[in-house]
Amino acid sequence: MKGSFLFVAAILTSLSASAAQAADYAPLDCAKAASSAEKAVCGSYALGQVEARMATLYGVSMSLVAMGQRGDIGEAQQAWLKTREACGADIACLDKVYAERIGRLDEVIRNIASHGPF
Repeated sequence: MKGSFLFVAAILTSLSASAAQAADYAPLDCAKAASSAEKAVCGSYALGQVEARMATLYGVSMSLVAMGQRGDIGEAQQAWLKTREACGADIACLDKVYAERIGRLDEVIRNIASHGPF
Protein backbone atom coordinates (compact mmCIF):
# COMPACT_ATOMS: atom_id res chain seq x y z
CA MET A 1 0.00 0.00 0.00
CA LYS A 2 2.82 2.39 0.86
CA GLY A 3 4.38 1.76 -2.56
CA SER A 4 1.11 2.64 -4.28
CA PHE A 5 0.87 5.87 -2.31
CA LEU A 6 4.43 6.84 -3.18
CA PHE A 7 3.80 6.01 -6.83
CA VAL A 8 0.70 8.18 -6.94
CA ALA A 9 2.45 11.02 -5.09
CA ALA A 10 5.35 10.91 -7.55
CA ILE A 11 3.00 10.89 -10.51
CA LEU A 12 0.99 13.82 -9.16
CA THR A 13 4.14 15.82 -8.55
CA SER A 14 5.79 15.14 -11.89
CA LEU A 15 2.79 15.12 -14.19
CA SER A 16 0.37 17.71 -12.85
CA ALA A 17 1.43 20.40 -15.31
CA SER A 18 1.58 18.12 -18.34
CA ALA A 19 -1.62 16.33 -17.32
CA ALA A 20 -3.59 19.54 -17.38
CA GLN A 21 -2.32 20.27 -20.88
CA ALA A 22 -3.01 16.75 -22.15
CA ALA A 23 -6.56 16.56 -20.83
CA ASP A 24 -9.60 17.50 -22.88
CA TYR A 25 -11.31 18.69 -19.71
CA ALA A 26 -10.41 22.09 -18.36
CA PRO A 27 -10.96 22.71 -14.66
CA LEU A 28 -13.84 25.00 -13.90
CA ASP A 29 -12.99 28.67 -14.49
CA CYS A 30 -15.04 30.57 -11.92
CA ALA A 31 -14.61 33.83 -13.82
CA LYS A 32 -16.64 32.22 -16.62
CA ALA A 33 -19.11 30.22 -14.50
CA ALA A 34 -22.47 30.36 -16.28
CA SER A 35 -24.68 27.50 -15.14
CA SER A 36 -26.22 27.18 -11.71
CA ALA A 37 -24.05 24.12 -11.03
CA GLU A 38 -20.87 25.98 -11.96
CA LYS A 39 -21.88 28.96 -9.81
CA ALA A 40 -22.66 26.65 -6.88
CA VAL A 41 -19.23 25.01 -7.16
CA CYS A 42 -17.53 28.40 -7.40
CA GLY A 43 -19.52 29.72 -4.45
CA SER A 44 -18.46 26.88 -2.16
CA TYR A 45 -14.89 26.56 -0.94
CA ALA A 46 -15.39 22.83 -0.25
CA LEU A 47 -16.83 22.14 -3.71
CA GLY A 48 -14.07 24.20 -5.29
CA GLN A 49 -11.50 22.00 -3.58
CA VAL A 50 -13.33 18.87 -4.75
CA GLU A 51 -13.41 20.25 -8.31
CA ALA A 52 -9.65 20.83 -8.17
CA ARG A 53 -9.05 17.29 -6.89
CA MET A 54 -11.28 15.76 -9.54
CA ALA A 55 -9.65 17.79 -12.32
CA THR A 56 -6.17 16.74 -11.16
CA LEU A 57 -7.14 13.07 -10.96
CA TYR A 58 -8.70 13.28 -14.41
CA GLY A 59 -5.57 14.85 -15.90
CA VAL A 60 -3.26 12.32 -14.26
CA SER A 61 -5.47 9.43 -15.34
CA MET A 62 -5.50 10.64 -18.93
CA SER A 63 -1.71 10.95 -18.89
CA LEU A 64 -1.13 7.45 -17.57
CA VAL A 65 -3.54 5.23 -19.48
CA ALA A 66 -3.13 3.75 -22.94
CA MET A 67 -4.61 5.59 -25.90
CA GLY A 68 -7.63 3.28 -26.08
CA GLN A 69 -8.58 4.02 -22.50
CA ARG A 70 -8.26 7.78 -22.93
CA GLY A 71 -11.32 7.87 -25.15
CA ASP A 72 -13.34 5.93 -22.59
CA ILE A 73 -12.25 8.17 -19.73
CA GLY A 74 -12.90 11.31 -21.81
CA GLU A 75 -16.37 10.12 -22.77
CA ALA A 76 -17.13 9.29 -19.14
CA GLN A 77 -15.99 12.79 -18.15
CA GLN A 78 -18.30 14.39 -20.71
CA ALA A 79 -21.21 12.27 -19.44
CA TRP A 80 -20.28 13.22 -15.88
CA LEU A 81 -20.39 16.93 -16.78
CA LYS A 82 -24.01 16.47 -17.90
CA THR A 83 -24.76 14.75 -14.60
CA ARG A 84 -23.12 17.61 -12.68
CA GLU A 85 -25.14 20.16 -14.63
CA ALA A 86 -28.36 18.27 -13.86
CA CYS A 87 -27.70 18.92 -10.17
CA GLY A 88 -28.12 22.65 -10.66
CA ALA A 89 -27.38 24.46 -7.40
CA ASP A 90 -28.21 21.41 -5.23
CA ILE A 91 -25.11 21.12 -3.03
CA ALA A 92 -25.94 17.60 -1.79
CA CYS A 93 -26.32 16.40 -5.37
CA LEU A 94 -23.05 18.05 -6.39
CA ASP A 95 -21.25 16.48 -3.42
CA LYS A 96 -22.57 13.08 -4.47
CA VAL A 97 -21.65 13.31 -8.17
CA TYR A 98 -18.18 14.64 -7.40
CA ALA A 99 -17.58 11.82 -4.88
CA GLU A 100 -18.64 9.23 -7.44
CA ARG A 101 -16.42 10.67 -10.18
CA ILE A 102 -13.43 10.97 -7.86
CA GLY A 103 -13.97 7.36 -6.81
CA ARG A 104 -13.89 6.19 -10.42
CA LEU A 105 -10.77 8.21 -11.21
CA ASP A 106 -9.07 6.96 -8.02
CA GLU A 107 -9.86 3.44 -9.20
CA VAL A 108 -8.15 4.07 -12.54
CA ILE A 109 -4.99 5.27 -10.78
CA ARG A 110 -5.07 2.44 -8.22
CA ASN A 111 -5.35 -0.04 -11.08
CA ILE A 112 -2.29 1.44 -12.75
CA ALA A 113 -0.36 1.46 -9.47
CA SER A 114 -1.24 -2.20 -8.82
CA HIS A 115 0.83 -3.22 -11.85
CA GLY A 116 4.08 -1.98 -10.21
CA PRO A 117 6.84 -2.01 -9.04
CA PHE A 118 8.02 1.17 -10.67
